[in-house]
Amino acid sequence: MNILLFAAADVAAILILTFGLYLRRHRRRDLAVSYIGINIGVFAVATALAGSTVSAGLGMGLFGVLSIIRLRSTELEQHEIAYYFSALAIGLITGMGPTPIWLPLALVGLILIAMLVADHSKVLPTYRHQEVILDRAIANDEELHAHLGLLLNGATIHQAVVQQLDLVNDKTIVKVRFSAPRIDLIEQPSSRTVENHEVITGQTR
Repeated sequence: MNILLFAAADVAAILILTFGLYLRRHRRRDLAVSYIGINIGVFAVATALAGSTVSAGLGMGLFGVLSIIRLRSTELEQHEIAYYFSALAIGLITGMGPTPIWLPLALVGLILIAMLVADHSKVLPTYRHQEVILDRAIANDEELHAHLGLLLNGATIHQAVVQQLDLVNDKTIVKVRFSAPRIDLIEQPSSRTVENHEVITGQTR
């Protein structure tokens, strides 16, 4: 009975993680399939080995082996790696089924809540990171920050790490972490202008 309960909890959790969180926010179908496949596979292996006397050590070994897998076909972003590890953890926790029975259910719920909050669009909404190629070789940090801030529409530059400074071809490649200007701080047209625009549109019709 516990196996069926944990199987249902695992399926429900991975569907919430994949379709309720990841796919709805990031729209990458190939990784959604990967998360589900990895989760179900880990759950099946962990369940089959749960009766073994070395199940705990073997489970941690399994998690360690799977954690070093790298998908060579595409590069994973950091948030995608977080979902990847969450899918692994959910499958392993529910597959091993530790006691008391509420413990694995609580741990799975904790993982889902953590991903819900950490990957929410309202958490640091203006923070960005980007690789920028400049058509100038800029060696001075203050000048580089000022130029990047102007280039990125008045963004606040938090970190600029130069990857390549080409003095021969006059080029700079830099990785930038910055805060984009808030949309609500950009000057909006006055209400009078909007009203006039609506009147003119109505007359045109």
